[in-house]
Amino acid sequence: MSLKVWIDGRLIDKADAKISVYDHGLLYGDGVFEGIRIYHGKVFEAEAHLRRLFDSAKAIRLTIPYTAAQLKAAVDETAKANHFTDCYVRLVVTRGSGYLGLSPTKCPTPAVFIITDTIELYPKELYEKGMAVITASIIRNHPNALSPRIKSLNYLNNILAKIEASDAGVPEAIMLNHDGNVAECTADNLFIVRGGVVQTPTTHDGILEGVTREVILTLCKRLSIPCQERTLQRHDLYIADECFLTGTGAEVVPVTKIDGRQIAQGEPGPITRRLIEAFRRYIKESAEG
Repeated sequence: MSLKVWIDGRLIDKADAKISVYDHGLLYGDGVFEGIRIYHGKVFEAEAHLRRLFDSAKAIRLTIPYTAAQLKAAVDETAKANHFTDCYVRLVVTRGSGYLGLSPTKCPTPAVFIITDTIELYPKELYEKGMAVITASIIRNHPNALSPRIKSLNYLNNILAKIEASDAGVPEAIMLNHDGNVAECTADNLFIVRGGVVQTPTTHDGILEGVTREVILTLCKRLSIPCQERTLQRHDLYIADECFLTGTGAEVVPVTKIDGRQIAQGEPGPITRRLIEAFRRYIKESAEG
């Protein structure tokens, strides 16, 4: 059975799902998107994802031609058409089809499409044993160039850092900001644990405010695990007791080596494991409503 893709209000077979070569999302990366999960038939953290999508669109002066409720219904419709109860969702809004040239005024109607499919960013064994990462030479976008808080279609910055990770034989890279402080990874937020305290960079450090990141902060409060949002330097990574990454696609994945330096005993730590289990319970609770 061919997968269906939702494009501007219509479900279309994957093979026939196309956008114009004149679409400014393709020509200039002019657009925004969200990566979303559906667990047990329910959109996970739907309100948070849609709020961030509309915030990102507002920041680049892009008007989404649907309401949040309409997009939520469209996501449900697409997953149902593909018989998915557990899947990954890519919701994209582009400036739309226009003419050659940067001006967005040449694009009269934004384009919206929704893909539902399976995803596995990292091998399953990494969730048990932890993974190695590097710090990239490519820095995260300067906030006065393009704010990292906008989840835009401009991902070349992240892709170049991802290539560095691949060249180093690891699956992910940590990106620093223009001040040399820790920002985030190419597609995930970063946490460390030091002295029993969970720590993660602040929004001022050049991060995307991850939905899964926010869930982890909530779970730390629920479990009475001390947690701080604070500026971190590379030195903090090297002396950490534990480290883990969070993201919609990745969920929660332990890190056991950074730039060839082993983190503690070289295996996922107790707080990381506790939060992974708590996150899985949270998913189940959310699905049960």
